[in-house]
Amino acid sequence: MSHRVTARSIDAPVRLPGATSGQLALELDTELPRIALEPDWKDQPRLWGHPLHPMCSYLASFPASLVHAFIARYSRPGDVVFDPFSGRGTTPLQAAAEGRIGVGNDLNPFAHLLTASKVEPAAPAEARTRLARLRLAWAGVAAAWETRAARIQAHPDASPDGAPAEVAIAFHPRTFAQLLYLRDALDLDDRVDRFLAAAVTGILHGKSASYLSELMPNTFSMAPRYVRDFAARTGFQAPERDVFTCLGAKLDRLYRAPLPPGAGIALLGDARDAAGRARTALRARGLPDRARLVVTSPPYLRVVKYGYYNWLRAWFLGEDPRTIDAALDDAHHRAPYLDFLRDVLHAMRPILADDAIVVLVIGDVATDRGRAIRSGTGLAEQVWAAAAAPEGYRLAGVALDEVRANRKMTKLWGEEAGRATQLDRILVLGAAEAGRRRALSGAATPVDWAWPPRLRAL
Repeated sequence: MSHRVTARSIDAPVRLPGATSGQLALELDTELPRIALEPDWKDQPRLWGHPLHPMCSYLASFPASLVHAFIARYSRPGDVVFDPFSGRGTTPLQAAAEGRIGVGNDLNPFAHLLTASKVEPAAPAEARTRLARLRLAWAGVAAAWETRAARIQAHPDASPDGAPAEVAIAFHPRTFAQLLYLRDALDLDDRVDRFLAAAVTGILHGKSASYLSELMPNTFSMAPRYVRDFAARTGFQAPERDVFTCLGAKLDRLYRAPLPPGAGIALLGDARDAAGRARTALRARGLPDRARLVVTSPPYLRVVKYGYYNWLRAWFLGEDPRTIDAALDDAHHRAPYLDFLRDVLHAMRPILADDAIVVLVIGDVATDRGRAIRSGTGLAEQVWAAAAAPEGYRLAGVALDEVRANRKMTKLWGEEAGRATQLDRILVLGAAEAGRRRALSGAATPVDWAWPPRLRAL
């Protein structure tokens, strides 16, 4: 038996007794109503927002302007804004930048580092003083680190303190020595050192003089075998770049604006228990412990391996990219993917205010590594029917956001650029009926796109 969920029937959660989320999805043919949201975020500059946003590129991240569109319509200063899949921290940073309380969670340690660095950043004086001390200390130990770097680059696999060959060939010997030194000197549990390490990840590789290696684009790490073959085939010689100089210039770019005025919290862990940990962290700091807005993008089906595409950054941070990808389990098929999201939404409900609004940015996945995925389209409808409705959420509607290939980080992948995910469906939910009504009534609210925001708005 099939059930059709229409605009007239959305007030009642859809349940099939005894069915799993995956089974429910297979039996539902859904038609979801549109919510009258103007996609005005698409008209803003690509780097709109606080300068901490582009600290480091990150695949499958949405723009800060999209987050602002929902924060401006659906939250007030002092509200908690939550993202259980925070990625590089766009939602919590934008919330903090607008005087809200931004809370982000991610299971990827690299994503957690970026989120934490943005919502609990080092002050300019702290970061610059620490960088100056590191530079001075380097002068006294440079010879030893340069010797070690030369030994590793000569025999990367044989050295007991070595690095993979694809890491060793990416950098000039002196640049590599400085990176080895910083990798050893920075304490990632220290707020200031963590900020500096995150800034370094943003300049490790790219195609201009501001990056430490020109072997790869800045958006992601090319496949290790490709890197080795390309370097051998072209006789690649890395230009000498002083890490301290490049890092100082990066700090200047990050500090072009005052630090965010709102509070921020970064959590590391599974999204299925993130809400409980978020409530504990909020209470520990004497902050409101219920979120009024969630803006998040659950991981897309089978498309991005976050460890693999960031293997060079993972090396610098002392992380194993294979371990990252194994923990993230990104190879979901539709049924377990929907069960997973239902678990997330179930666990999140207690932290939500009754009038809370939940915004899920869910991409249709048309291809995976060039192969068509039959179950990858219409995911927003499936998520509503199989994960959100059974947990009692109320549907406000869906907004469509066409993903422009020329603005995607994957545009460097040639003919496949932009083909994997061509349409984002933005599922807007209320935690309860009050949230659904607030989502509908606020959809047409005009948004001020001036940045930085006027002080009176904070």
